[in-house]
Amino acid sequence: MLPKREDYAALRRDFVWQVPARFNLADACGRSAGRGDKVAIIHQREDGDAENWSFAEIERQSARLANVLKEKGLKRGERLAILLPQTPQTALAHLAAWRLGAVTVPLAMLFGPQALKYRLGDSGAAGLVTLSSCLEKIAEFRQELGDLRFVLAADGPGEGAEALGPLLERASEMGPMEVTGPNDPAVMVYTSGTTGPPKGALHGHRVLLGHLPGVQFSHEFLPQPGDLLWTPADWAWAGGLFNVLLPALYFGVPVVASRGQKFDPEAAFALMARHGVRNAFVPPTALKMLRAVPGPARYALNLRTLGSGGETLGREALEWGRSALGLTINEFYGQTECNYVLSSCAGIGVSRPGAIGKAVPGHEVAIIDAAGTVLPAGSQGQIAVRAPDPVMFLEYWRRPEATKDKYVGEWLVTGDQGVMDEEGYVTFVGRDDDVITSAGFRIGPGEIEDCLIGHPAVQLAAAVGKPDPLRTEIVKAYVVLAEGFQPSPELAAEIGAFVRERLSAHEYPREVAFVEEMPLTTTGKVIRRQLREAARREAEKEDAAG
Repeated sequence: MLPKREDYAALRRDFVWQVPARFNLADACGRSAGRGDKVAIIHQREDGDAENWSFAEIERQSARLANVLKEKGLKRGERLAILLPQTPQTALAHLAAWRLGAVTVPLAMLFGPQALKYRLGDSGAAGLVTLSSCLEKIAEFRQELGDLRFVLAADGPGEGAEALGPLLERASEMGPMEVTGPNDPAVMVYTSGTTGPPKGALHGHRVLLGHLPGVQFSHEFLPQPGDLLWTPADWAWAGGLFNVLLPALYFGVPVVASRGQKFDPEAAFALMARHGVRNAFVPPTALKMLRAVPGPARYALNLRTLGSGGETLGREALEWGRSALGLTINEFYGQTECNYVLSSCAGIGVSRPGAIGKAVPGHEVAIIDAAGTVLPAGSQGQIAVRAPDPVMFLEYWRRPEATKDKYVGEWLVTGDQGVMDEEGYVTFVGRDDDVITSAGFRIGPGEIEDCLIGHPAVQLAAAVGKPDPLRTEIVKAYVVLAEGFQPSPELAAEIGAFVRERLSAHEYPREVAFVEEMPLTTTGKVIRRQLREAARREAEKEDAAG
């Protein structure tokens, strides 16, 4: 889609979107014609062994799974939830659902029962593909999900779930392939907002086409001979699914699947060396952890490109990439609703320390004011993307007002403040709302606060981001205790664990502060701005103290 050229201006000028009238993600990513036994997925198993899955095998097994899902009654437009780590079965589940015209709902392995209950219920998922080890998480609320008709376990049977393996063995390899258009719903990724519960960002089949120019730009005209992709990001997140897995399948580039429970920088270096990874997407927090590993040259890496996005990198990270890895890290930017719209491409000279890149060919990005007026170079305002654009979401699931609020005239607003210079480089300034950015995740305070209130000791709670040198921000909770409870380190730890167990390991408050009263507006809403400022001052004092 993106021809290799040395001139950024020419790339922008000559780019033309190629979005066919008929387009199905399963057909685009799963076709094995001309690929045959070429490796599609290298599955690094937990026992240390690795197994290769060919494109032909992916095609056959996804067709079988589509027939299994069809027998279970999954229909066009219905939602199939996928709660799996990085495994070949994750790819199969997506491709099989799309073959039927169904909509996939990727769910992160980090999610606890409360987070899963909300997303399964709100999406109205008709089916779930998961692991037997995850069944306990949904057991307590399974009966409350009236739309959930079946559960399949990829690794064997479990309570309330059929084993997927025997069903696949009996299924036909002549799988269905629904005719779909680029705007037909295909995948829904839940994203955090400033208030209330998470919202389902519904994307059409076109979403992959919208990502391809950005992937090619930051990976310097992927695919090139010998390219091989990997990311530590969960394939349930937009970054793992849209930036790595699906582009790899589309371009016929092998991708490494590894189920790491927790990011281990030494293991990451070893994995990249073992499999000869050429192209990696590593979020900034993981990059900071890699930088702490002494002597990375001892791993004999074979990297050609390294992309990063989700938080600003900074000059030091770029310098480390050049000195330790021998390449320039290409930073890129986007969000679940409209991803991969800004990027660097050091190979053609598009790279500047402190900037998150320029507009990717095919996307029009500007800095606008509240009225939607494009601001002159050097002015701070909202980072916005002009509609229509193939990478943009269709809507927030069953949230027409929230969808409407995402736009100002013809511009989709990101909620991020930035500055664009005269050359088109964009510098990220910060969020203009209450979303917390932690280790590459965007976390809404509403879901955390709702969970906090569920603890018997908590009368009132607020969650904000506190600056942190490793994670950009950590979640900090301010709590007013209910009558009969006294502040203590033990209670703070208990409250943090309460959220972690119910929501997610990336959302729980790493710090809990007890306050006698909460700053409130006259209408009773928490003034998070005051709490954010208090957390910022506290972080500055800690930093000064060393």
